[in-house]
Amino acid sequence: MAQRIEYKTREQMRVMARAGVIVERALAAGRAAAVAGATTADIDAATSSVISDAGATSNFKGYHGFPATACVSVNEEIVHGIPGERVLVEGDVVSIDCGAIVDGWHGDSAVTFIIGEPQSARDVELVEQTRRSLWAGIAALATATRLDEVGAAIEDVADAAGLHPLVGYVGHGIGTEMHQPPDVLNYRTRGRHPRVKPGMCLAIEPMLVLGTEDSRVLDDDWTIVSADGSRGAHWEHSIAVHDDGIWVLTASDGGAQGLAPFGVTPAPL
Repeated sequence: MAQRIEYKTREQMRVMARAGVIVERALAAGRAAAVAGATTADIDAATSSVISDAGATSNFKGYHGFPATACVSVNEEIVHGIPGERVLVEGDVVSIDCGAIVDGWHGDSAVTFIIGEPQSARDVELVEQTRRSLWAGIAALATATRLDEVGAAIEDVADAAGLHPLVGYVGHGIGTEMHQPPDVLNYRTRGRHPRVKPGMCLAIEPMLVLGTEDSRVLDDDWTIVSADGSRGAHWEHSIAVHDDGIWVLTASDGGAQGLAPFGVTPAPL
């Protein structure tokens, strides 16, 4: 039996946009704290300060027992890394994923970047093409009839770059909970997919790797690493679909800059 999708009003989407902009600021603070010699715990502290100072609540901390405000994943750690005493060095590929709740409504977003000088041109391509696949997926959502068009757009970018979507990890609906139906896949699949309708709010989050698409979970029961130790990247935005178009809830410009190369203009809430 299909799970029920939660459809939002424009006013509810506006509250989610407030949460989303706080997440955007938290990620910027985390990125600023991510320098060679800093720890992943330093990144977490920076994101936590922004969220609490804004009067919002972290939706990660305590989620199924997760102990931190942000997931911080380094190199072969693709997603769900627990911040701690790991010291960052030049060339590390770092992903930060965090979220916030405002008046019961959630925001969720992630970025990936390289500390200092990259180790290789391939690392730079990994980060940039994963980011591009995110915006390709968001652009596809603007005109999509069904959600599988988002995954197809993401996979097209990944294939062209020789990258592989991590199997088994997907985007999701978002609203009064951080994770809701429907799943938003990062690759093509057969079958009937949900129709794209006004009122949907979705977190699109491609996770691409340089090597194998397979992964494993570390002993902490959270951190997902590539099975072959190759590096990965993770980008995410939360997006609202409304009667006039789409609006990226976790970008203060609604996604205008990221969507411009795809010829899509976001429609204000």
